[in-house]
Amino acid sequence: MSKIYEETKFLMKKYGITANKKLGQNFLIEDNVIEKIVESSSLTSEDLVIEIGPGLGTLTKELLEKAGKVICIELDNRMISILKDRFFMYKNFEIINEDVLKVDLNKLIRENKEKDQIKNVKIVANLPYYITTPIIMKLLEERLDIESITVMIQKEVADRLTELPGGKSGGAITYTVYYYAEAEELLTVPNNSFIPEPEVESEVIKLTLRKKPVIEVTDEKKFFELIKVSFMQRRKTLLNALSNSTFNISKEKMEQVLKDLNIDTRVRGEALSIEQYAEIVKRI
Repeated sequence: MSKIYEETKFLMKKYGITANKKLGQNFLIEDNVIEKIVESSSLTSEDLVIEIGPGLGTLTKELLEKAGKVICIELDNRMISILKDRFFMYKNFEIINEDVLKVDLNKLIRENKEKDQIKNVKIVANLPYYITTPIIMKLLEERLDIESITVMIQKEVADRLTELPGGKSGGAITYTVYYYAEAEELLTVPNNSFIPEPEVESEVIKLTLRKKPVIEVTDEKKFFELIKVSFMQRRKTLLNALSNSTFNISKEKMEQVLKDLNIDTRVRGEALSIEQYAEIVKRI
C-alpha cells in the first residue's frame, strides 16, 4: 500500500470522515500522481499557490514544502479543522473557508503580491468534478494574474479542455481555453487511485496562461456568445442553430457572411476554427 493510502485511512479514521458525494469528494491515494502534479507545477519559493478543494491536505503537504505560500480554499467545514491541525506549524499556510466561485481571486492575488515576496501565482488542485467547468471558466474569464493552472479533473472534461478548436472532442469551452491558454494532458489517473473510487477516469492537465489571447477579437462578448450558441445545438448547421437562438442576426445575413468568407453554408459550428469565428464576428 502507498504511503498516502495509509495516511488517508488514518486521517479518515481519526476524524471520523467519509467522502461527501454532494461535494464530489474522492481522496487521492497514489503517491506518483501527487508527485506528477507538484513536479509539473514547477514551484519555487517565490510562488503563491492557490489550492482549490484541498480536502484532507494530501496535496497541500507537498505544496507547502515547495511554494513560498499556499492558500487553500475549502468549502467543507469538516476539512477546515483537519487542515488547521495538520499544518498549524507552517508559516506559509493560509486557509479560506468559502466557495471558490464566490471568492474575489483578483483581490486575493493583488493583496498577497503586495505584502509578500510573490513573483508568480499558480493554481494547483484536485478539483471537485461536479463544478470543474465553472471553476475553470472563472479562472480564465476573470483574467487573473496567474501563470498556470495544474489540476486533476474528469478525463472526459480534460479531453474537451485540451482539444484543439475544431477537433472531434471539442466543445464551446475548448475555444475559451485555447483563447486564453496553452493546454496539455499530463497523466491519466485510474479510478482505483481514489477512496472512494469514482465511476470515471481522471486526468491531470496543465493550462499555461498566454500573455495575450491567441487572436484579436473585435467583440469578445459576441465572439463567445456565437460559439456558445453554435454548440448548444451542435448537430445542426451553424445557420439553423443561430435561427433558433437569441443571437441577433438574420439567417440571410449570416448566410451572406459565410459566403463572403468562403465558408460552406452547411457548416456545423464544431467544424469552425477559432480564426473563422473571429472573422465572422468581425463581419457581423
